[in-house]
Amino acid sequence: QVQLVESGGGLVQAGASLRLSCAASGRNFNAYVMGWFRQAPGKERQFVAGLRTGFVPFHEDSVKGRFAISRDSAKAMVYLQMNSLKPEDTAIYYCAAGLDVRRLMNQNEYDYWGQGTQVTVSS
Repeated sequence: QVQLVESGGGLVQAGASLRLSCAASGRNFNAYVMGWFRQAPGKERQFVAGLRTGFVPFHEDSVKGRFAISRDSAKAMVYLQMNSLKPEDTAIYYCAAGLDVRRLMNQNEYDYWGQGTQVTVSS
């Protein structure tokens, strides 16, 4: 079992930065693939970024160059650094973990989810 708790969301103006954090509790943190997803009002949840231990991070096209996922194995933490935020980035952001994730973008392959943190970007 893994428990995930996100933090760091808030209300910011366009162009600002935020760093989301995801604290993971449980065993064998390094064995898990970690991902960030987001769900905007009236839309389906979508992939933002994913990271396997020892591999290059993968980011969805619309956030490439602006967002960066990282993990601190010693602290069992995952981060999402978000720069140059746009109003269209407004959403609830979720942290996810999975043991057998073959396709990072497929949310159905993740086993555990956090409760989400709200990010609102004003124009």
